[in-house]
Parts: sequence; C-alpha cells; structure tokens
Amino acid sequence: MTAENRAAIRSLPPILGDRFVDVGIAEQTLVGAAAGLALRGRIPIAHGIAAFLVLRAFEFIRTDAAMADLPVKLVGWQPGFLSEANGPTHQAIEDVALIRTIPGMEIFCPADQAEMVEVIADVIKRPAPCYIRYNSSEPAVQHSTGLDYGRAELLSEGSDVSILVYGFLLREAVKAAEILERRGISVRLLNMRTLAPLDAEAILECASRTGLLVTIEDHFLKGGLYTCVAEVLLQGRVLCEVLPIALGGRWFRPALLDDVISYEGFSGAQLASRISRCLEQNSMSRPVAPMA
Repeated sequence: MTAENRAAIRSLPPILGDRFVDVGIAEQTLVGAAAGLALRGRIPIAHGIAAFLVLRAFEFIRTDAAMADLPVKLVGWQPGFLSEANGPTHQAIEDVALIRTIPGMEIFCPADQAEMVEVIADVIKRPAPCYIRYNSSEPAVQHSTGLDYGRAELLSEGSDVSILVYGFLLREAVKAAEILERRGISVRLLNMRTLAPLDAEAILECASRTGLLVTIEDHFLKGGLYTCVAEVLLQGRVLCEVLPIALGGRWFRPALLDDVISYEGFSGAQLASRISRCLEQNSMSRPVAPMA
C-alpha cells in the first residue's frame, strides 16, 4: 500500500496486481485502511514519506494499528538525512521519538539495503505492528547472519570506546572506527538495528567494557537512541560517560546527502575527531590518584 509515493516501489503494481493499493495523498486513510485489511487477516505493508506517514497519521497508527495490536507494517521512506534536499516539512527527524512512545510498536532501522531485505521477512512474520525506516543504501559491512530479531549486531570489539548507531549512518561510524583504530583507540561498534525491541543487554555490556559510549543518529537528540541509552543506564543504575551525536534544536540544512552529512558534522572524519576530543577531555578531567 502507498499514499501516492511510488518512487521506490514503481515496479510493484504489475507484480502485485490487486494486492497493490494506492490511496492517494491521504496518509490517515492509508493507515486506517491497512488496519482494516489486518482485521480481515491480511498483513499490510503501508509505504509513504516518513515525515507524513508518522506525523499526519500518528493518531491512526496509535489507535487503529497499535491499540488493536494489528500486524500493520509501516515503511517510512526518506527518513532522517535521507530526505537530503527536502526542507524541514519533509524531514523525519522525530519519527523514532514519536513511534517509540506507542505501546506495542516495534521499530526496525536497517543499516542498508542488504539488512533491510534480510530482516524484513522476520518483521512480516511477527504479530506486532512495526515502523521501518526505509534504507536502500549500499552495505558498508558484511552483516552477521542468523542474528535474533531485537539483538544488536556487534561489528567490532574494543575496550576504549563504544559506538552505537542505527540506519545508514553506520557507514560513517565504520569510517570513524577505522580512523580511531589507526590512532590507537580500541573501538566497540554496534549496529542498533531495532530500537524496539531494544537490546538493553548490549548497551549495558558496552558500559561495562568501555569508558565512553557514543550514540550517533540522524534524529533529534530527544527521544531517539541517546534517550534509549540513557533510560537503560538509569534503570540499570549504571554510571557511564556518554557522548550523544545527534541533531539539536533545529532541522538540518537541505542539500545533497554527502553535503548534508559534512555540513552537520556527521562524516566519518568529523565523528572520529569529536570522539577523540571527548576521550582526551575525559582523560584530562579524571582526578589523579594521590601518591603513596
């Protein structure tokens, strides 16, 4: 199903025939109709521009899909920085924060096309409603196979810093990790592919193994991965140094994707510099043990 948003799925109508439904520019109708189909035993996949799908149809997602615990799968196209040249009205950088407030909703944020294709079968089989941040980027890593749904993907083990990231920014986090490793900094890198269910165990393990946790996301600071991590640490009564790298109190400047990443400070080199500075500041601020 779609709300007149066919750019990524233009090949589907002739393949699906009557099982392809375009409701026009009407996201509320899209979600409501998807819930109706789910009530009749179907598994609807509703695809639309992320900002409009989440914001315009939020009440329908909450009431029609989640309250009824229906297997409605919502696919948000162009989430976060992937909206690139579009202005603030089209930027979904609060979508995770909104969706994760709804009880029973799951959130899947694939790092690339390969992970999206691999995991989507599990998402469809699960009975819960789910929001998927669409991502057709080329893979930056070789993903683990057979990973349990809801578990973070550990890409490298390290003892100095843990980097937690989701979505296409994994590619920049990989670059940052490579730069840091060349500087002699040991990096633990996690792909937080599902934010609901959240792998709290992996977060707590990072806190126990490294002196610094870094969260990276193309999302507002409030309500996203940083908030997830803060909640886990607080509930676990764990004190840990955390560096959040996210958007503050403004929408990002529209441009081509690589220019957006560079302007907003999310390139691999920029991330590595921020993390290095944080590690240096932390080491300088630690109290020196008195001599015996």
